Amino acid sequence: MYTDVSADRQVEYRKLPAVDSLLRVPAIHRLADELGVEWVTAAVRAELAAVRQSIAAGATAPAVDLWPERVRQRLEQSSLCALRPLVNATGVVIHTNLGRAPLSDAALAAVQAVSVGYSNLEYDLADGGRGSRHDHARHLLCELTGAEDAMVVNNNAAAIYLVLSALCAGSEVLLSRSQLVEIGGGFRIPDVLRQSGARLVEVGTTNRTHSDDFAQAVTAASTALLRVHSSNFKQIGFVAMPALATLATLAHQHGLLLIDDLGSGTLLETTPFGLSAEPLIQQSVAAGADLITFSGDKLLGGPQAGLILGRAGEVARLRRHPLARALRVDKLTLAALEATLLSYRRGRALQEIPVWQMIAASPEELAARARHWQATLTAQGFAAQLHPGFSTVGGGALPGETQPTTLLAIPHAAPDRAAAALRSQPVPVVCRIQQDQLLFDPRTVLPGQEGVLLQGLLAALQRTARQEEIGCSSF
Repeated sequence: MYTDVSADRQVEYRKLPAVDSLLRVPAIHRLADELGVEWVTAAVRAELAAVRQSIAAGATAPAVDLWPERVRQRLEQSSLCALRPLVNATGVVIHTNLGRAPLSDAALAAVQAVSVGYSNLEYDLADGGRGSRHDHARHLLCELTGAEDAMVVNNNAAAIYLVLSALCAGSEVLLSRSQLVEIGGGFRIPDVLRQSGARLVEVGTTNRTHSDDFAQAVTAASTALLRVHSSNFKQIGFVAMPALATLATLAHQHGLLLIDDLGSGTLLETTPFGLSAEPLIQQSVAAGADLITFSGDKLLGGPQAGLILGRAGEVARLRRHPLARALRVDKLTLAALEATLLSYRRGRALQEIPVWQMIAASPEELAARARHWQATLTAQGFAAQLHPGFSTVGGGALPGETQPTTLLAIPHAAPDRAAAALRSQPVPVVCRIQQDQLLFDPRTVLPGQEGVLLQGLLAALQRTARQEEIGCSSF
């Protein structure tokens, strides 16, 4: 295919050195001797390909003396793990794309302790025989919530799928039309029901469902009533849904189960922090739900896990189901989960669990941190402003709810380029862009990461400033 390349682009392409000539550059040649010719050659080819793309987009070719450093940086990037830690400056506390809940120091210590050697994952220390991984965290979950029994699987989607597959396959499950939800990744409740072998029976309307709607839909083939938390949206206005205790009474009158999919689930009240009420896990237990499922890595603030609470007989059936083995969690997850739950038992969740530290952060504390950032940048000659703004909880919890914060705002002629430079740091920094400004929210920057943030921010700003001076947009 013929491509019309402008004369100035052709000039820039002709400035690019050949692979062989780059490998003969002394600094790059030393890298090849140290690290291996094949690896360094691959890095040279990759960097040349990246520069060609930049030239096609309007950039100029790098100066000859810049190539050794570019190749070195390419080699450093290729030696990094694909999954890397970063700084979340977006203000979204439970950011699904950024790994959701950061673990507490206690959870990290517990993971470290059981990962460096052997553990009693499936070993009974009392009698010296085989134990069960399902015993870990069970007693803490029951103690904190009042449930009869509990088990842990790998996420909440797995939890509700196991419940439906083990207890409702081949029978009817009644669900309000207002709760036929789809969450991230195209995960749809009707699809889960279908895959589990249960038959969905829709009741009520999209905005109003009453207890009579459920009662009239019960048949001999019915097994359960299901309530699904709306997660990432909410209905307001002319809406109605029976209270959970009402549904529990109705279900038990007909010999049915009540399954409550809480989504995020929380053990702490959210209203003291200026947020609307999120359903409490222990309230679902007290209301009479037979089985309750929720996530471990959202408002609980622990590792990714799906937690199932409920009646002892039903939970025992879940543990015996073949899917339970396929969906089980490993020792690292259990260690982090137990340590997280112990923070709740000690009454120290607000002080020890990062998600709750962020939610509980005061406007004054956040403003002070933002002022410190501004002073650091200003001292280095970069313009930085402070603006009032809002943080969000995220993760499908408390949709539409925000908390006041103070944002560090950096005007930039090329904010997308600056944001890309931030993401290319050894420890990437992710921020927001709005009206040609880079915005940084202190709520979601862990205290131990402030130095990394400021160092990366200064490096990225200096880098983009140099590129502006030479008219080069490549990195």
